[in-house]
Amino acid sequence: MLDSLLTPSISTATDTPEQLTSSTLYTPSLIRYIRRKTSTVTIGDVPMGSDFPIRVQSMTTIDTMDTKGSVEQSIRMIEAGCEYIRITAPSVKEAQNLENIRKELRARGYTTPLVADIHFTPNAAELAARIVEKVRINPGNYADRKRFEFIDYTDAAYAAELERIRAKFLPLIRICKEYGTAMRIGTNHGSLSDRILSRYGDTPVGMVESALEFLRICEEEQYYNIVLSMKSSNPQVMVQAYRLLVQRLDEEGLKPYPLHLGVTEAGEAEDGRIKSALGIGTLLEDGIGDTVRVSLTEEPEREAPVAQALIDRYTNRAASSTPIPAITTYPINPFQYSRRATHEVGNFGGQNVPRVIADFSQTPVTDHEVLHPVGHFYLPVPDKWRMNDLGADYIYTGSHPAQFMLPNGLKEIQDFAVWQTSSDQINAFPLLTAPDYVSAQSTGEKRHSRLNFIRATLADLSSELLTMLRSDKTVVLVISTENAHAMPELRRLVVELMNQQLTTPVVIQRGYPTVPDDDVPLYAATDVGGLLIDGLGDGIMLATSRHGSNDELKRLNSLAFGILQAARTRITKTEYISCPSCGRTLFDLQETTAHIRQRTDHLKGVKIGIMGCIVNGPGEMADADYGYVGIGRDKIALYRGQQVIKKSVPADRAVDELIELIREDSRWIEPEKIETF
Repeated sequence: MLDSLLTPSISTATDTPEQLTSSTLYTPSLIRYIRRKTSTVTIGDVPMGSDFPIRVQSMTTIDTMDTKGSVEQSIRMIEAGCEYIRITAPSVKEAQNLENIRKELRARGYTTPLVADIHFTPNAAELAARIVEKVRINPGNYADRKRFEFIDYTDAAYAAELERIRAKFLPLIRICKEYGTAMRIGTNHGSLSDRILSRYGDTPVGMVESALEFLRICEEEQYYNIVLSMKSSNPQVMVQAYRLLVQRLDEEGLKPYPLHLGVTEAGEAEDGRIKSALGIGTLLEDGIGDTVRVSLTEEPEREAPVAQALIDRYTNRAASSTPIPAITTYPINPFQYSRRATHEVGNFGGQNVPRVIADFSQTPVTDHEVLHPVGHFYLPVPDKWRMNDLGADYIYTGSHPAQFMLPNGLKEIQDFAVWQTSSDQINAFPLLTAPDYVSAQSTGEKRHSRLNFIRATLADLSSELLTMLRSDKTVVLVISTENAHAMPELRRLVVELMNQQLTTPVVIQRGYPTVPDDDVPLYAATDVGGLLIDGLGDGIMLATSRHGSNDELKRLNSLAFGILQAARTRITKTEYISCPSCGRTLFDLQETTAHIRQRTDHLKGVKIGIMGCIVNGPGEMADADYGYVGIGRDKIALYRGQQVIKKSVPADRAVDELIELIREDSRWIEPEKIETF
């Protein structure tokens, strides 16, 4: 059943948007930004939908019973750019206090719509729907209590479950209709009900079905003031679920509801921004998304500028782009990950993880210290090189070759003209332009016997070049573009290779010379990460643009590895799945996350979930190997996967106990001093 639901009906597409009907494609366009047309949802005096700007929102972290604190934080969020303010209402008393918060905000001149966030408690939702402009419910726990049980439902038993849900859900629908209250049906990957998991599994299909079960009831009651979301801490799952949801809405003849985009529990600092941008940016490129919430383990007012930066990239995008040729056959399943089949060239392609190339074209490689920013360290006393987990695989030196022998774990790429006169044409590899390559192939000019890089744009893919690539198994393409529609053009290039049945590996190169530093991770995570999510790409190269300083080299190298990690294509460091905090949080989440990171950030490949309360507990950290969950004031529960291992651990001992749990599984490694370089 799952296979049939995931099989795409996409067959052809053209560059005429009107011909890209949703019966053949989940997105209005694969080759340029065209926003998906949606119905309009009324949320106070800030409507949502494709006839209006993409909205920014965030969620308070203050205890909802703290009226003054909630109001002050809401005002900071509004002034930072939030157009909707979400506030948790875990029980009736918090739902009641929403009225006091709303009255105080209105008295101070703020009319921003408020959204009540509901888990488990229909009576709190029914009360909140009479007070605020919108309620968010989670179909995974609105009418269900999770017991992590597999149940083999008969069709009749499943239908009876749906009737039970209907009976619990109808009162809220009728109140929302009466009061003109909007609703978000917000599925979370980590909190799918036992019923959904038993029938559909822990999949994007299950996420979509979870929402559709509730949505069908709404439509039967002729209630349409609805926003939908498909959140996950795994950007790959999140993207697939949203795409599938759009496809299913159309296939079932349901209304094209607006979509709320977010990667849940994204984390903090750059990692949180990369993960958020990878998921949200990929969908915005598809024309999907009507409101954005970036979930960071930081103060909520810091989320709004990040969300706005993602949105702003699409303002007037269509007018500033170069046309891209039509896609006539789309060989990618957008609902299920499958890496593009490539042949192995050196350590690119095949079963190799994507490689990282550091751009040293503007930085002379004259001494050992210059390689520190890209993870390679020379230790004079033992006269040895060491490499950390973020050690680049290659450096591109352009026209200025390295002046010393590189460590074994690092290879050099030189411009073709430089390589031709190099004294070592074995351990260095040439980078040719596409015209240079065609000329060299035609004349028999010497190239490397094992590995040659060719810089190519979509315009370079002539029939002559494609024919040469078919017979040359030494080539890795370094693909780039200057088009404002960068990701669609690069996707179009790889699609052409696939349709030509070429298995040449590709390295994705991007540079952002005019983009502010704070926005570079967002742009790169979208452009490169959006391709990696669809299995396209065998390497990444982020071009330096500001004279190749040590700081820039280190920042871009870390960013490259961060994108690969967020796309789940190369794991090089510990991953933290930490919630952004809210009024339910039972400890200082930012301080605790920083402390856990300080003690564990050397555990390559280990995923640790850090959740402020049981609502965002075992479900929301479904991807984690270990979990640290607040269950009471200064009380922590520790998880292995989704199983509670230790209950009611005092907070002052909980991090030590977490480390002991990791030790028990033989996954603990003592940190090495080399990582302090």
